[in-house]
Amino acid sequence: MLEQLDVSQLSWARGQFALTAMYHWIFVPLTLGLSFLLAFFETLYVKTGNEQWKRITKFWMTLFGINFAIGVATGIIMEFEFGTNWSNYSWMVGDIFGAPLAAEGIFAFFLETTFFAVMFFGWNRVSKGFHLLSTWLVAIGSNLSALWILVANGWMQHPVGMQFNPDRARFEMESFWQVLLSPVAVSHFVHTTSSAFLLSALFVVTVSCWYLLKGRHVALAKKSLAVAATFGLISSAFVAFTGDESAYTAARVQPMKLAAMEGLWDGEVNADLVAVGIVNPGKKPGDDMDAFQFEIKLPYLLSLLANRELGSFVPGINDLVYGNAEQGIDGAGDRIARGKQAISLLATYKQARDEGDAVTAEAVLQQFNQVRDDIGYGYLSRPEDIVPPVPLVFYSFHVMVALGTLFPLLFGAILFFLYKDNLSQQKWFLRLGVLSVFFGYLASQAGWIVAEVGRQPWAIQSLLPVGVARSNLTTTTVQMTFFMFLIIFTTLLIAEVRIMTRQIQNGPEGE
Repeated sequence: MLEQLDVSQLSWARGQFALTAMYHWIFVPLTLGLSFLLAFFETLYVKTGNEQWKRITKFWMTLFGINFAIGVATGIIMEFEFGTNWSNYSWMVGDIFGAPLAAEGIFAFFLETTFFAVMFFGWNRVSKGFHLLSTWLVAIGSNLSALWILVANGWMQHPVGMQFNPDRARFEMESFWQVLLSPVAVSHFVHTTSSAFLLSALFVVTVSCWYLLKGRHVALAKKSLAVAATFGLISSAFVAFTGDESAYTAARVQPMKLAAMEGLWDGEVNADLVAVGIVNPGKKPGDDMDAFQFEIKLPYLLSLLANRELGSFVPGINDLVYGNAEQGIDGAGDRIARGKQAISLLATYKQARDEGDAVTAEAVLQQFNQVRDDIGYGYLSRPEDIVPPVPLVFYSFHVMVALGTLFPLLFGAILFFLYKDNLSQQKWFLRLGVLSVFFGYLASQAGWIVAEVGRQPWAIQSLLPVGVARSNLTTTTVQMTFFMFLIIFTTLLIAEVRIMTRQIQNGPEGE
């Protein structure tokens, strides 16, 4: 089946979805975190009655509103792409994947958009208490949206709470609660939202440091920095904790992703953690080439990270591709054979059912149920097809981790200089602060690459390869929409940057 696929069309379809998701992810983290910062700022205003906190809230609220509008537009386009470019995916898993998306619209999107209007236009029209409640509900609603989206994504990474319906050749939900409370979904939600909080704190740091460099709106900048740096420091701790938990979960349910993140080709007992490394780009499964051209390792830490115990075995890429009998690991070749058997049995079952041969159909169905968990492997050609792009995943992961260790130092230094009341004199540090949000976006996008590229070639882990999930479109059609979206998204991004920079230059209302 895969031999008949238009690989060029598949590559363009994957590229288009990646383009949409990465542009969308420019706007989403800022929405998730800045909404809570607005709630904190306004809470201080209501609690103290200080009008300066109201001006601070309204200033950051304006920037939030600009970002919110464009983020919604890109998100809607991304959801429609499931039906246009990935119709087979929508058919096979729509019963499961659609439920969290519907919940997102009903329980989250309506909440945030309804109270967004009150928050943005309700100043002096509703009471202080109700306006503050509206701001908090926008923050909660925005993050509830992220919850449902990440529940859907978590199910793609670790499909649970479902069963395969052989009569309709699609996956159907058995337990909504298993889907919602999947360990992958929970860890992804907490890690993603905490990293978004961190990035929004960096955004406030960037703007505030620019004001201090220019000697403008000094009071606003210092107050905003005090709240944002505290928020960012707390978020950094959550990012580190949940990142560790995400890696531990990946070791359980996506060992190939973890192996690619660490460039681990051959499994080891007491495996070392690569702190810094340059991967060998020519390394392939099964060859004798060195995995790294240069590396600095931390002894035994990967085993501790993956299994929570020293002396444990961490499977490498070759173990997962070719198997490791000593460790009880089936190779991809064995799973491909079982997958092809499952596909063949499914076809035989359908034929027997259509012919009204219930006895044969029942017997074949029992055989199918024994190998159905590997049905996705049946669409792969070679065991090596389960290996994601190792260099891209490895570098993205290590860039994310390296930057993630620097951000709490930045937030801590800001609070220290504010305590000493000499932040305005630290010109070198303020220049670093102005650049901080760009490093935050780099880490955020790198994290997205690790999560999504690291699970390739699967649309649904081990059950549905990306190549089977696609729509039957021509290459030209997908190319046209790719460049159309590229132009539209780039135009929207440029427009947002120009509007935001103009608003930042104008400064807060009343100052």
